[in-house]
Amino acid sequence: MSSGKPRPAPAEGRDAAIDLVRFVCLALVVVGHCMMVSPVLHPDGTVTTQNTLAEQDWFVPVIWIFMVMPLFFVTGGVTGLQSWRRLSEGGGTASQFVRARLLRLVRPATALLAVMFVALGVAALLGVHPQVVQLMAAGAGMPLWFLAAYLAAQLNIPLLAALHTRAPWLTFVALTALVVTVDCLRGALPGLAHANLVFLWCAVQQVGFLLADGHWSRVSRSGLLAVALGANLVLGAVTGLGLYPGNMLVNLNPPNLCLLLLGITQAALLELARPVLVPVCSMRWVSRLMTVAGSRSLTVYLWHLPLLVGMSGLLLLTPFPKPASGAAEWWWARPLVLLALVLLLLAAVAAFGRLEERPTTVPGTRCRPARVGAAVVVVFLPVAAAAFSGLTLGLLGAGAACFAAALMLLLWHCQRGEVVPVSNHDREHDVHRG
Repeated sequence: MSSGKPRPAPAEGRDAAIDLVRFVCLALVVVGHCMMVSPVLHPDGTVTTQNTLAEQDWFVPVIWIFMVMPLFFVTGGVTGLQSWRRLSEGGGTASQFVRARLLRLVRPATALLAVMFVALGVAALLGVHPQVVQLMAAGAGMPLWFLAAYLAAQLNIPLLAALHTRAPWLTFVALTALVVTVDCLRGALPGLAHANLVFLWCAVQQVGFLLADGHWSRVSRSGLLAVALGANLVLGAVTGLGLYPGNMLVNLNPPNLCLLLLGITQAALLELARPVLVPVCSMRWVSRLMTVAGSRSLTVYLWHLPLLVGMSGLLLLTPFPKPASGAAEWWWARPLVLLALVLLLLAAVAAFGRLEERPTTVPGTRCRPARVGAAVVVVFLPVAAAAFSGLTLGLLGAGAACFAAALMLLLWHCQRGEVVPVSNHDREHDVHRG
């Protein structure tokens, strides 16, 4: 690696390759969940779910390749650092950055929580078994853990960017050391493992900072390949020795060092693939697809699993054939399930996608840090409760109320003229708003 001074992130123009990678990652998540969710109706009327994909013998090695969550945080680090630098160079403050990030993420999530609470509440009133309601609440709310972890990492960008500017590698090493320390202590203090929801994903996000500043682009192609292979060898060693599980889904919640090693591998491969990705991104239809999909990416992510769980649950009440999980007929039905989910997502995007386009602050807007800080606390209260005790119908309602209260705090101080629509130029920069 070069020891030269980091190259500043470009102030103009978005990285189309990053846009394309994020789109592919989102598509893989949606397709993957279609092959996982499999509710089973038992003779006594109860319902359980099976993770069909995770039960396959070939799944464990394959998930090493298709576990894309680290890549989301790597690319989020690239776009987040660039967004913060644009704002700060224009006179913006950390409070304004945090406020904008909260608004972009919490608005769509508030709508999701409210709709889920009302829909499942109506189902309970209609006599649906409480176990089924609880199962659907827990399953449909799974995307929220990612939102919480991503939001925690993004809100730390002003602080981490300052540390990164002074000592990029020392900051990365310090975060990695915190991750390893938490992993070492989680046996004696199991609750401490949740600290890596912050430390681990901030460390992976820091890999994106290094990517944004050109550290990876100054490494030769053979060097990038060596980094990817080296990180995988370390990953193979720590899992082979039994220090960590070999199943990356198990390593995901709470996250551990394995996800950081995957993030390093994926960042190196992303840089290796850039000469191929850039010409693809220059194609007109691809560029248009990235613009449209990017402006609705968070809505797609938040709604795809609730819609999939709801659709699967309703199918149990119909006379449609219900092949056993993992049977050949079940696998042949996956394309139809995916097609139905896409159609439902189009409706959800039409109804709620505009929440990702609402006006937000720009440099020069007055922003009271105390109210922004209070909004952060209010948002994370239900998130923390869900992380430790699981998502329930009551917590869905409490979460919707807390998120709505946070929005009121964030918008309360805004007077006429203080909130303006984001320009097309800025919207292009943040085309992937997650």
